Amino acid sequence: MTRAFVTGAGGFVGRHLVAHLVAAGDPVVAVDRELDVRDPRALADALGAARPGVVYHLAALSHVGRSWDEPDAVRAVNVGGTRNVLEAVAARAPGARVVVVSSAEVYGVTRPEDQPLAETRAPAPVSPYARSKAEAERLALEAAAGGLDVVVARPFNHVGPGQATSFFVPALVTRLLAARASGAGEVRVGDLTARRDLTDVRDVVRAYRLLALGGAGGTVYNVASGVEHAMAEVADALVAMVAPGTRLVRDPSLLRPVEVPVSRGDPTRLMAATRWRPTIALARSLSDVVSELDRSHQV
Repeated sequence: MTRAFVTGAGGFVGRHLVAHLVAAGDPVVAVDRELDVRDPRALADALGAARPGVVYHLAALSHVGRSWDEPDAVRAVNVGGTRNVLEAVAARAPGARVVVVSSAEVYGVTRPEDQPLAETRAPAPVSPYARSKAEAERLALEAAAGGLDVVVARPFNHVGPGQATSFFVPALVTRLLAARASGAGEVRVGDLTARRDLTDVRDVVRAYRLLALGGAGGTVYNVASGVEHAMAEVADALVAMVAPGTRLVRDPSLLRPVEVPVSRGDPTRLMAATRWRPTIALARSLSDVVSELDRSHQV
């Protein structure tokens, strides 16, 4: 049982992490927008009052597509916020372990023959979001070299109930539900040629806690299933669940400026350190998203 301090606790992953920590018996201080990570004094005061044994730093602007429109804000939160968290921990909770959550987006555009991607691969970010996460990682590892107890989690794509409808799976489910309700025969989509490593968010947050307990300081860990899925197949599965027979029509306005064609993580390092394994199949993840959004759509 370890007292935890969670930034970004009101977000998609944060809510699942807090629930998991509470279920595991960990006392939790959960903060979200009421504590601006860009405010170093407020962070230091909050950490000093909380006296945590573990700090999970999730607070971030995390939408890759939107990062092209607001790169300065993304950098201020994702880089500046991480710097402030690390400095506040060093000043007010120097014995705490810090789990800094990064992103597999730092790997950039990779080829099928590059897969699976291991932590030893040099980052090559191609979006403002990915660049901000790569820089946040650098700050975390520099802090670790300076004596702070920091591990970096580098999650690949994750999915599950509660994800914002600006992300692929819930966005498509929402459009399919609307099409089913209106009788429309088609739904617009972006690029379905990409292949992604998809892990259920509930498995992802288990990995974060296990890294807090057993990860090696100053080390980066992929959080991934090690299995890639064609987004076209994911889309077809959602059509079958929600609105069978609906046609998916490619809409150029939904494409990103730069798309990563394939991304599959190598979770060997995480598994060796923590014995973590994914337990929730993608079919269940998709079904849970559909069930949640279908209920809300009917209200």
